[in-house]
Amino acid sequence: MRLRRLIWFVVMIGIGAAAGIFYGWVLRPTQTSGFALHTLRSDYKADYVLMTAEIYRQDGDLAAALERLRALEDAPPLRQVQQAILTGQQLGYARSDIETLANLFQALQKGLPTLTPSAMP
Repeated sequence: MRLRRLIWFVVMIGIGAAAGIFYGWVLRPTQTSGFALHTLRSDYKADYVLMTAEIYRQDGDLAAALERLRALEDAPPLRQVQQAILTGQQLGYARSDIETLANLFQALQKGLPTLTPSAMP
């Protein structure tokens, strides 16, 4: 008698979980609103730049890092990384994270062409 109650309990839990998943995924899925990365708060932007710097540290692909930074906002990539370093220092990022951001900053300085007056259109 006790085993039968336990089996029915497990079966009902399974049915309830399946019904909840069906309701949440099929009948009433969440509506996602389109948002742009530039609407993020400054601390989340700093996290995004830090993640970009960590990816750059792993793969060394400066062009991909630039694309990620350009997707964040229209500000120059160097300015974004500078702001991320300042925000990271205010938020108490680990020293290794600040160094990762600094390495990306240095790579961007070396990799970006400088605009001299003769090179400007």
